[in-house]
Amino acid sequence: MIKVSLCMIVKNEEEVMRQCLDSVKDLCEEIIIVDTGSTDKTKEIAREYTDKVIDFKWIDDFSAARNIA
Repeated sequence: MIKVSLCMIVKNEEEVMRQCLDSVKDLCEEIIIVDTGSTDKTKEIAREYTDKVIDFKWIDDFSAARNIA
């Protein structure tokens, strides 16, 4: 069986986070969330789905945020 990991780079996505993660939770072996400074409940919602929630200070570089995961 193929194992799939989902890595998401997010910031202030509380309005869509739960719907997004609900739609993929049964398809992924692991979910990794890289939060780039959310001030809403994005991280709280993400922690309902995974313990792999990483705080990353945004430095205007998607590659750096992606590589941290």
